[in-house]
Amino acid sequence: MYLRGDHAETDLRVLRQLVRENPLGLFTTAISSPSYPLIQSSHIPFILDVEDESSETELGHLRAHMARANPQSKAIIDEIKERQAAGDNSRTLQQDVLVMFTSSVQHYVTPKFYTATKPVTGKVVGTWNYAAVQVYGKATFYIDPNAEETTAFLDKQIDALSSFNEKFTMGYTGEGSRPKPWQVSDAPTPYLNIMKKAIIGVEIKIESMGGKFKMSQEMGDGDTDGVVKGFNDLGTETAIKMANTVEARREVKKQKKASKESE
Repeated sequence: MYLRGDHAETDLRVLRQLVRENPLGLFTTAISSPSYPLIQSSHIPFILDVEDESSETELGHLRAHMARANPQSKAIIDEIKERQAAGDNSRTLQQDVLVMFTSSVQHYVTPKFYTATKPVTGKVVGTWNYAAVQVYGKATFYIDPNAEETTAFLDKQIDALSSFNEKFTMGYTGEGSRPKPWQVSDAPTPYLNIMKKAIIGVEIKIESMGGKFKMSQEMGDGDTDGVVKGFNDLGTETAIKMANTVEARREVKKQKKASKESE
């Protein structure tokens, strides 16, 4: 991902927030295989684990699961079993994996919004504003449905993922008038055991995280004012969120500039 200086975000606390607000990641692997494409990607929801939420350096881990029938899973399983047959019992891919998380707050920006530059020079073009986080890391997989470590990993991961989405995504906290969250234990155990046989576990040790908030920071204040007004005038829920985010990122840009000037 191209991380232009105006758009780059390096604060891990900000990146964690985007990941948790948009947990559906695009998981990409590169595995040489005679049966499957080299590059494969799947959309799967992740849980981000860190020990210290306030840490500015801790990268943490991502946990997920994916369907065993997924061709990407099959390529992963084949790769691991081939290495095990050769005496290598590691379940960690040698190649890095990539996970992309993209904010739901994204929108096309018409050149008409650039009210300072367009009337004067006309040198403006349309673009797309968005925010995303890219994660690189080493992925370990739990592929043996009969292994205790697979069962333990999946039990913990499924419970954590369900709890997070019931409470954070749905708002089912059980507090006040809010509904109680669904719990994995609400489902019959035999049914859960069958479902777990059909998935594999994924655990990624994060090696690097990079963030991009492309929110018109490269434009001057006059054009940014036009972008904010243009989105507010559109009046849709997404457009209003875009206007607020563009304004927020402008403030971040100003704060960073002031911080550098004071050094």
